[in-house]
Amino acid sequence: MSADPADATNDPMRQTLSRWKAAFDGHRPDEMAELFTSDALFQGFGPETTAGREAVRAYYEAVTEDRWAEVGKVQGYRIGDQVAGGFADVVFRGAEGWTAPVHLSLVLRREGDGWLIRAYHVSRIATDN
Repeated sequence: MSADPADATNDPMRQTLSRWKAAFDGHRPDEMAELFTSDALFQGFGPETTAGREAVRAYYEAVTEDRWAEVGKVQGYRIGDQVAGGFADVVFRGAEGWTAPVHLSLVLRREGDGWLIRAYHVSRIATDN
């Protein structure tokens, strides 16, 4: 993400990714689930799309604690005051050297004063390794 932390305060995509990364890196599945709308659509590495906060919480509960995410290039958009989203290059890493580079796409919806994830999708990037 950008080196300027002020970017996150005005950009829904950067703001949400900052909170998402902190919860992911800290292995806090309950906090992860709260980043999503109650009816969120979620497509992680699993073969099926799931829906809802409980499915999101269960997914992140199964992620081992030695995993973290590095967020690279972020591109965002806004549609009015209630909808935003975008794409980010993310590399998931594990202590044993495991890596999984992905394109992450999010659709965000404003609820109250903050942004929640309405749709989440990762697309793994094939590497020669």
